[in-house]
Amino acid sequence: MERGDTSEEDEDELKEPPPEPTRFGWVQGVMIRCMLNIWGVILYLRLPWITAQAGIGMTWVIILLSSCITGITGLSTSAIATNGKVKGGGTYFLISRSLGPELGGSIGLIFAFANAVAVAMHTVGFAETVADLMRENGAVMVDRTNDIRIIGIITVTCLLGISMAGMAWESKAQILFFVVIMVSFASYIVGTIIPATPEKESKGFFSYKAGIFAANFVPGWRGKEGSFFGMFSIFFPSATGILAGANISGDLKVCQSASCCLPNGSCVVRDASGILNDTLSSSSSSEGCIGTACQYGWDFSECIKNGTCAYGISNYYQSMSMVSAFAPLITAGIFGATLSSALACLVSAPKVFQCLCKDRLYPLIGFFGKSYGKNDEPLRGYLLTYIIAACFILIAELNTIAPIISNFFLCSYCLINFSCFHASITNSPGWRPSFRFYSKWLSLLCAVCCVVIMFLLTWWAALIAFGVVLFLLGYTLYKKPEVNWGSSVQASSYNIALNQCVGLNNVEDHVKNYRPQCLVLTGSPSSRPALVDLVNCLTKNLSLMMCGNVVTVSVTQLYYHIFWHIPTRKTPFLHLMLLSVHQGAGLGRIKPNVLLAGFKKDWRSDTPQATHSYIGILHDAFDLHYGVCVLRLKEGLDVSHPSQGHGENKSIIHMCSCFIFSVNPGFEGGPSVSIDAELQPGTVFQKKQGKKTIDVYWLFDDGGLTLLLPYLLTRRKRWARCKVRVFVGGEKDKKEENALNVVCLTSVHQFENMLGRFRPNSNSKQDSDCAPSEEEQEPTMPVGRKGVCPTTLYMAWLDILSRDLRPPVLLVRGNQENVLTFYCQ
Repeated sequence: MERGDTSEEDEDELKEPPPEPTRFGWVQGVMIRCMLNIWGVILYLRLPWITAQAGIGMTWVIILLSSCITGITGLSTSAIATNGKVKGGGTYFLISRSLGPELGGSIGLIFAFANAVAVAMHTVGFAETVADLMRENGAVMVDRTNDIRIIGIITVTCLLGISMAGMAWESKAQILFFVVIMVSFASYIVGTIIPATPEKESKGFFSYKAGIFAANFVPGWRGKEGSFFGMFSIFFPSATGILAGANISGDLKVCQSASCCLPNGSCVVRDASGILNDTLSSSSSSEGCIGTACQYGWDFSECIKNGTCAYGISNYYQSMSMVSAFAPLITAGIFGATLSSALACLVSAPKVFQCLCKDRLYPLIGFFGKSYGKNDEPLRGYLLTYIIAACFILIAELNTIAPIISNFFLCSYCLINFSCFHASITNSPGWRPSFRFYSKWLSLLCAVCCVVIMFLLTWWAALIAFGVVLFLLGYTLYKKPEVNWGSSVQASSYNIALNQCVGLNNVEDHVKNYRPQCLVLTGSPSSRPALVDLVNCLTKNLSLMMCGNVVTVSVTQLYYHIFWHIPTRKTPFLHLMLLSVHQGAGLGRIKPNVLLAGFKKDWRSDTPQATHSYIGILHDAFDLHYGVCVLRLKEGLDVSHPSQGHGENKSIIHMCSCFIFSVNPGFEGGPSVSIDAELQPGTVFQKKQGKKTIDVYWLFDDGGLTLLLPYLLTRRKRWARCKVRVFVGGEKDKKEENALNVVCLTSVHQFENMLGRFRPNSNSKQDSDCAPSEEEQEPTMPVGRKGVCPTTLYMAWLDILSRDLRPPVLLVRGNQENVLTFYCQ
């Protein structure tokens, strides 16, 4: 090593290592974050109201159903998270790496949007509390709705500043909020035990009373939201805090999930006036009194009849403040809960979206994936989340925002549970989570329940959510992003393909189900694109196409030891290799039944052994029940050599019921040339053909393959306007039964010259020590049809038949298997 290099290496060693990003444990990163998200705006401001609407019994059902969904989702999340390393991106990362980019990308986008809207929901809850406090103290800026909007925009702007300061500051703020919430809960519990004062009684609080419990146990539906699923849609966002820790999974030491179920009691009547004079005197009768409060000496009948009651859990969202021992603590708890939840969602949404942007599944979003600082903060994502949240804050109605979030979260939970189920049923060796306390069937049940509940909550919102998922799914399937995450969809595809292949072995062949499955002897496919393009027109979205290429190398160059026949002088190595290709191509019933290759135009200049090997491969194909097709173009097939194009032809292709084929020009030992796909010239088979003609010379009934192939061509859009003409040979006295007689005019002199080189010379004698004679070079009994026609004679026939024709010529010979439906019953 030179001294210059050594000094540079020493300088690198002296450099300080890059600072470690901030990481959080399971308490600070998961438990506190999830609990803050669950103990949020819904718990403080809407749970008493939900209890008044649904009753204590149905409220517990709502809580239990939400807890079951989030609990099972938590188990599924734990299983997926412990099956491999979890990076940043939370829910998106889990789903995308399990189900693949098609569904993972769409859910990632929806989940990030749902978290951005959740910022608005929690901020509106905070602004609502502040606006109520201002109104109670006579301070109103405009009106209640606009006050909520103003306070909400100011609040979310402050939260944006905290988030952009970094994860460490955000985490410290979460701890402070957590302490405040715990103190406020203690104040609330103590307040329910302390005897009620007359002021609190006038607002409907009487401490624990059996009569109140009995009255509030049954539902009391009111308003347009007054239904079970209406209350569920408002409550469910409070249970979504289970994934608050997972969404910052890139900043955790251990990625886990936790869920918490909070109890709620009732010691407040549904309706109260808040007026101290609405009491029942000892002299007045209670017969006309309406409501549960009549049992405790209060008469709120007038406001109940008029619908003007301002207090009670059906009307007063700040009931927890009223009940608590010290109301400012509850207010502080509401501030802590709403701000912490808004802050958690404000951090979660950009983190999920950042991971999605870095994967580059969709266009125009990569701008938001840029990272800043040692923690890779998505500052641009914070700004985007801020804009979305600000737009929804302008709605200024908590009961309207919550159902929107519920549908998006349910959609995400559905995919998480389905991911766990799908990964389990594929039985892939790669699915081995260290977390064992999950059930694939429970995950499937939870996924189905999420879908059903989505439509029961708001059917149009469910349609929008699934519409977005399907649109993004279709886009991803169309674009096919270049990512490979080893998803369960890939494992399932293997299982399905394997089972279907095995099942095909039990299906008997029938002419109605015949498909030409082609083995194309292209050599290097990019050097002979015409062969590939023609067969693609016949098989695309219909059947199988396999390209065969044999690379001949010396024994010392072989990297894999394969036991073949030892090649001899009379059995060329390439012949044996292609025989192996014929025998080994395909799997079960999914195997080629038609062989297609190019015409061997150099048969006259090549060695007789090469031509004989050529015909030997043909015999092998027929022995294996292959049909055979040979394509000949006037300018040749090999684009690695200079070629001359031909003009437009009225007749674009000829098909003859003959048989012969070639692997490539210069058959044996020819170089395999690879052509760059971008530089590869187009072929006649890639162009739109227009109104042209496909001429079919049906010289022999070989099962109908010669007629089937042109029909398959005309099914393609670019060939649809072509006309098919069939020429049939027959006896002269039966012209009326034939379409046309075939007249073949050949040059006898040209044919004789073509065969001159291969005629034996009886006048010359060869010395036994000299090179072997041409008869000896060409193996004994070289035939086109075994035992009848010499190889070179047959090649001459095909050459003179198809030479100098401008259109492409396809020579076809079936294997005597019926492929047309008029042969069947």
